[in-house]
Amino acid sequence: MTRTNLRVDPDRLWATIHETAVFGGTPKGGVRRLALSEEDRLVRDWFAAAVRDAGLDLAIDRMGTMYATRPGRDMSRPPIAFGSHLDTQPTGGKFDGVLGVLAGLEVMRLLDEAGLETEAPLVLVNWTNEEGARFAPGMIASGVYAGELDLDWALDRRDRDGIRFADALDAIGYRGEEPVGARRFGAMVELHIEQGPILEAERRTIGVVTAAKGSVWCDGRIVGRESHAGSTPMAMRRDALPAFAELALALEAIALEHGPDGVGTIGVVEALPASRNTIPGEIRFTLEYRHPEAGPLKAMGEAVDAVAAAIAERRGVTIGLERIWNQPPVHFDPRIAGAVETAATELGLPNRRITSGAGHDAVLTAAVTPTAMIFVPCRDGISHNETESATKEDCAAGADVLLRTVVALANAEKPTVDWTERVRRVIEHLYSRERVYDRIEILALVDDLVRGREARRDELAGRHGADFVTVALGHVTAAIHGKGPVPTSGGWYRLTERDTYQVEPGFAEAWRSRRRLS
Repeated sequence: MTRTNLRVDPDRLWATIHETAVFGGTPKGGVRRLALSEEDRLVRDWFAAAVRDAGLDLAIDRMGTMYATRPGRDMSRPPIAFGSHLDTQPTGGKFDGVLGVLAGLEVMRLLDEAGLETEAPLVLVNWTNEEGARFAPGMIASGVYAGELDLDWALDRRDRDGIRFADALDAIGYRGEEPVGARRFGAMVELHIEQGPILEAERRTIGVVTAAKGSVWCDGRIVGRESHAGSTPMAMRRDALPAFAELALALEAIALEHGPDGVGTIGVVEALPASRNTIPGEIRFTLEYRHPEAGPLKAMGEAVDAVAAAIAERRGVTIGLERIWNQPPVHFDPRIAGAVETAATELGLPNRRITSGAGHDAVLTAAVTPTAMIFVPCRDGISHNETESATKEDCAAGADVLLRTVVALANAEKPTVDWTERVRRVIEHLYSRERVYDRIEILALVDDLVRGREARRDELAGRHGADFVTVALGHVTAAIHGKGPVPTSGGWYRLTERDTYQVEPGFAEAWRSRRRLS
């Protein structure tokens, strides 16, 4: 058996998907398996046993993320990672996230049965709490891994019952010892159902995911005044519920104005004190909006803030929106996406390039690891629903593309590092976000850049000028030592939207006003 004719076992993959669906299975055929619940523990136990039976080495980090490693011929090479998540929505289906993990398991089993060894090691990953249904925000473990979120902050997140993330991890026995982010990957590939209607409508089997929408999550609170429902005149009320209703309709209008790519959603609403004859004095809710471009995403946020302020003033209430998650739009690595596209084409599978409307762990890992995704169709584009469905043939096709992609990446010649591009991405990542990362996170991001800076100084200087090199490497060094950007005689350097570097005199003040996570 060779790389060119390797195919996964569709029946085994399909049986595995349905075998794990019993952990949290619902009467309607869906799955309710919230992160760090008893159901999550059961499926984790199953997964741990399965990867060990497949001869893989299992490790768990402090966020509960599980890593199953298959050695490669050259263990000095960074491993190729793939996987997704096993937690679900409260009324979730069998495929969202689960397909990526179980297809990865099928890849590992097949390679073992075929007796094929890859050059680089392979790592199958089950990320913790991707959904964010119990502990907000979603993708919290991959967020800590990528340096987007602070570990202690994440461990202190609480569900609606006040249970801490860390305590829930301990309760199911899956808080590991491995430091989060200690292991780094040469690439990350995530297989997932599309969660949208495009592939099915166009009769395409594979989506080559090249980008993902940016998203902002908010916890909202509207405070009015509780009073008697029968004796308080309408004109004298400070009713929180109509204010919320007006805000909800405004969000819909803002999303439509930025359509078709812009979307806005309110998924959780709680009216207090929840008495039928008391005017609601408080509304607690979640609110999110998404767009694939940074400019419109920012404009949507500004519009939400403006309409909330206007409603609050007109209705005599207060409206607070706490942004707990702000993920800019992401463009995946062209080399990894190209490997996915090549694999699909070689297999004769109809495919197209596509942007993900949903957030995924791959969106977070893209900041620190060359990353791309593979989509397969789901029936009617429905997901986060107990009726979520995909065909056995499409699941197997996605797994075949995953297999061919990771084997190709693992056996490829060691890529030549483009230090110019690496400097660009590092500075973009460090200084385009709303927060500054701590020393360990910065060090993990730029370790290979720093180690190779002398060797590539002349090349960079030739392309961008000696001053740019000094500034860029100074930024990196300063960041590692917990300091801010490095000044030059002309001002402060920052990446602009046109992917060029120019002086921004006001950047020093902007930097000093930023919040440090520690």
